[in-house]
Amino acid sequence: MKLSELASKPQLIKITIDDEAIVEKYNEAVEFWMHDRHSMDTFMKLANVKEDNIGSISQIMKEIVLDEKGNKILDDGEILPSDIMMKVITQVVDRLGNLNGQTTSK
Repeated sequence: MKLSELASKPQLIKITIDDEAIVEKYNEAVEFWMHDRHSMDTFMKLANVKEDNIGSISQIMKEIVLDEKGNKILDDGEILPSDIMMKVITQVVDRLGNLNGQTTSK
C-alpha cells in the first residue's frame, strides 16, 4: 500500500455525551463535533500535559471541540461547566487514542 492512500482530509464526527448524570442534569444529551484525525502537534500537546499544568488542556480543547459546521465552540474567556468539560476531555482523548478508526474502512 502506498502511504498516499492513507492520507485524507479530516472529517467532522459527532460526539454525544448521553450518560445518565448529564442527561438528568441538563435534560438532554450534549453533543459536539471534532475532526476524526489530528496532527502530531495536537497529539504531542496532549501527551506533554503535566499534572501541574492541567489548565493547558482547556487551551487544546478550544482547538478540538467544534460545532456541526467545524467552527470553534469556545471563544476566549468562555468555559464549559466542569462536569461537561471532564466528559468532553474524556471523549476527545478516547478518540485521539483510537488509532484504528483513522485507517480502517467504515
